[in-house]
Amino acid sequence: MQCIETGLSGCVILEPKIIRDERGYFMESFNEKTFAAVSGQEVHFVQDNQSHSTQGVLRGLHYQCGAHAQAKLVRVIHGEVLDVAVDIRPESPTFGKHVAVHLSAENQRQLFIPRGFAHGFLVLSATATFFYKCDNFYDKESEGGILFNDPDLGIDWQFPLDTVLVSEKDKNLPTFKNARNVW
Repeated sequence: MQCIETGLSGCVILEPKIIRDERGYFMESFNEKTFAAVSGQEVHFVQDNQSHSTQGVLRGLHYQCGAHAQAKLVRVIHGEVLDVAVDIRPESPTFGKHVAVHLSAENQRQLFIPRGFAHGFLVLSATATFFYKCDNFYDKESEGGILFNDPDLGIDWQFPLDTVLVSEKDKNLPTFKNARNVW
């Protein structure tokens, strides 16, 4: 597994070693010991989530607050998405900065998003199946979110925003300046 820095502390791209032959391929999608060795971080996942969406669906930007904050390891099993992580840790030198990464079933890349980040993705292919591991359990009372098209964040979603499919809940999230404090 190769670890690629994103410029946001703790947020890294992982490229698994893929073994291909005439039958197809094999890869180890996660190994706790290997992850710690290549990233210098320790994580223990307790919950797996999966969603399936059509082209133009935008989910996010979401996070969990306080004791329920979550680190995530995200990947795409089918299709392609633009995955975005926003640093919302007030003490971080990259506070308010974001990274956008193309994740697809073809490139098999994964993005590790540490606690203290908001996260969202937009489906670029006809459909996409998105899978992610969390290191903490979801808690409805600890939800936080930021409006996906907040001009202060300046996220280029690489898709016409007037055509995206966004839930009513996500359309009404606060701006970055007015978002719930993650800690």
